Amino acid sequence: MPSLAPFTRSTDTPGGACGYGTLVDVVPMKARVGSVSPVLFKGGEGCGACYKVKCLDHGICSRRAVTVIVTDECPGGLCGGGHTHFDLSGAAFSRMAVAGAGAHLRDRGQLSVVYRRTACKYGGKNIAFHVNEGSTNFWLSLLVEFEDGEGDIGSMQLKQASSAQWLDMKHVWGATWCMYGGPLAGPFSVRLTTLSAPKTLTARDVIPRNWAPRGTYTSRLNFEASL
Repeated sequence: MPSLAPFTRSTDTPGGACGYGTLVDVVPMKARVGSVSPVLFKGGEGCGACYKVKCLDHGICSRRAVTVIVTDECPGGLCGGGHTHFDLSGAAFSRMAVAGAGAHLRDRGQLSVVYRRTACKYGGKNIAFHVNEGSTNFWLSLLVEFEDGEGDIGSMQLKQASSAQWLDMKHVWGATWCMYGGPLAGPFSVRLTTLSAPKTLTARDVIPRNWAPRGTYTSRLNFEASL
């Protein structure tokens, strides 16, 4: 069922607390990003989840919902106290207005909306793993990108080359997970399990033996684009 929530226009923090960096500035995330209150951010485990948000003021809003991707957290103020709150990018905000009224809608500041979870759909992209700067053979840090379906990740495991053992990775912050120990030897296989309704996907040998920090390695797989 849709739920009621207030929201305000986003402050457009570069990259956001989920750690997606410059991905928020390009398609398919561009114009679809949003920050959410802690109750939806879930300490970073809510990163990547998608929501349909629709304005209730039919005097200035169309009946069209906008789909937003959680890329940031809006702490304190209206976002605190257990409230549900969306802080949208200016572009996402404007898309809900009737034709020609985008600027006027942004001037309203806070509005009531209905919202619901929706499946993430990245248009043919597969799940990718970005190796964060500073990663070594003893500390491997991965950022997960472009998860279709539920979008959020509840657990993540890593398997090294020539090993049958899956090792639990630790959720650090945002969409970032890491593995301590080592030395770690690639290629690495990665197993993801979604947060809301556990679904598991295994990307075998997705990160090559000669991986490098700041490298991004794309799998051949993705979750089903539905909830």
